[in-house]
Amino acid sequence: MIRRMQQPGLDVISTESVAPRERLPMWGDAVWKLIGGLRSDAFGDEHFNGRIAFGHASDLSLCELAVTRHRVLRTPDLIRRSDRGFYKVVAQLEGRACFEQHGRAVWLSPGEWSLYDTTEAYAVSNPESVRQLVLMVPKQRLPLGDLPMRDLTVQRFSGSNGVSRLAWEAMRSAFDELPAMSTPVAEGVADTVVQLLRLSLMERAGCHTALTQREALRDRIRELIARQLKDPRLSVDRIAASLNCSRRHLYNAFADEPDGLAGTIQRERLEATRRALDAAPIGTSITALADDWGWGGLAQFSRAFKARYGCSPSEYRNR
Repeated sequence: MIRRMQQPGLDVISTESVAPRERLPMWGDAVWKLIGGLRSDAFGDEHFNGRIAFGHASDLSLCELAVTRHRVLRTPDLIRRSDRGFYKVVAQLEGRACFEQHGRAVWLSPGEWSLYDTTEAYAVSNPESVRQLVLMVPKQRLPLGDLPMRDLTVQRFSGSNGVSRLAWEAMRSAFDELPAMSTPVAEGVADTVVQLLRLSLMERAGCHTALTQREALRDRIRELIARQLKDPRLSVDRIAASLNCSRRHLYNAFADEPDGLAGTIQRERLEATRRALDAAPIGTSITALADDWGWGGLAQFSRAFKARYGCSPSEYRNR
């Protein structure tokens, strides 16, 4: 059988301990379950091998594949067996791959990504060993408005410039941090990834405006806040240094937010701490919770909590 290993926040499936003649069928079964019904073959090679590490951020599924040369095919009969539609995003990390859908083909090299629709037939050829990050986004999760999706799927997006660079970075960060990601953080990260994908598609469709750039920066800031919410050193200056931009750009990105950037950080930290208080077993130390979520002591947390919710943390818990 395929060797399945547990890692914090991730499962890993590997064919390395499987007999060579059994590897491709077992790989096909694993891929079928994780990233949609697909037919797989290895160009007739006898020395196929593959490894998948996978996990979830909210309702997004993320997989990293490291696999020898192979190809997969999704046909109309396989599509009819599925009851859910997804947009599948592939970020090419190593090797080259060819994606085909809607009569178009695009080759991806490392540092590029593309998106296609699992409710329509497609083929992916990997004529050499590859490493890829695969993101499955439920179609209803990605609001597209009037975007011409048939023209935007199977296109090459750069991971080094524009809004698509921010989407690339957000996808990579989301997967890298899955093992340590709490549920509240996962929700925020998933929202950011989906929004940056949408903005990348808007940019490609010619909807590139200052507003989309500001939205992209705001979403990148929100993702960073979600990832570092427990760090007491999180501040406007630290975010500016992390994103290599000025404080003015950060404040402009949040100019429409009633709480501003600093207020957003405090609000998100308060909400996360309140949810932790809701879930904590009876007798859990409120001081310990405050420390865990980056507050500078119980007094500071209590003042902020009472100002927002109208009661102290202990009164809230007693209710």
